[in-house]
Amino acid sequence: MRTEKVRILRNALGHSYDRGDEHLFTCPYCRHHKRKFSVNIEKNYFKCWICDKRGRNVGSVIRRFGSLSHFREWQDVVGKIDLDGFDNLFGAKAKVESETILKLPEEFKSLATKKMLRSAKPFLNYLEKRGIKKADIVKWKIGYCSEGEYRNRVIIPSFNKDGYVNYYVARSIGSDWLKYKNPPASKDIVFNELYVDWYEDLVIVEGIFDAIKAGNAVPILGSTLREGGKLFKAIVNSGCKVFLALDEDANEKADRIIKSLMSYGVDVSKINTSGYDDIAEMSDKKFLERKSEAVFMNSDNHLWERLASI
Repeated sequence: MRTEKVRILRNALGHSYDRGDEHLFTCPYCRHHKRKFSVNIEKNYFKCWICDKRGRNVGSVIRRFGSLSHFREWQDVVGKIDLDGFDNLFGAKAKVESETILKLPEEFKSLATKKMLRSAKPFLNYLEKRGIKKADIVKWKIGYCSEGEYRNRVIIPSFNKDGYVNYYVARSIGSDWLKYKNPPASKDIVFNELYVDWYEDLVIVEGIFDAIKAGNAVPILGSTLREGGKLFKAIVNSGCKVFLALDEDANEKADRIIKSLMSYGVDVSKINTSGYDDIAEMSDKKFLERKSEAVFMNSDNHLWERLASI
């Protein structure tokens, strides 16, 4: 296995010097002329002794500077991080929550169908006002309840990687004081993991309507991206590039997330959401424009942003 790892690394990053468990490459980040980019083959860590770029998942480096085929080879040989031992990387044992398999409310009716009931009209009108298209309704399997505990609410289910419902968002379409009434289940999930493409860039957003706007996206549902949580683990395992698009008033939360992801070698870019309450308010064109202008975060500009927000 060690020989295979070295072969893949050299195919992706170029020649290296062998230093036992470590191999020294030209740093793909700072491109210093000396080979000071150290990769620990056994521990899956990397560090540049010039620019101090470091991380705990070599796969993320291969994915960025090699090719997708190199990255897939690496995953085949190394496998994904052992989730049972993954929490040990964080210095403290993270709380592990079991995933709940749910049933949708008995009164749930699908909007992702050709034959539409008359009761569906106000829910379709609400979604249209929110900029939700028919294709979005079908993709996200959106439905509604016109009666029962979740009366007058749009229901947006989450499916785990095996296709079972593990959560759902229930959003009122009226003047109910409680806008969201969600199930008594853990939020420590990858929302709609069944449809996440881990080989593409991933957008991390606050809410479900933001996620619908952003495409290949996962909402944190007003929470945070906790180290040791299922979404955090999945991102580190996949080596995907992350675009962070939190609400403008969530700078402290964004700062913590950026810092955590960078410490594991994840490439993070921050999308400017200023001028909008959230990205769900943006037009598709404006969101793509803001995404194309996203700032790639490194130790220098991350520090500058932190100081600017004080």
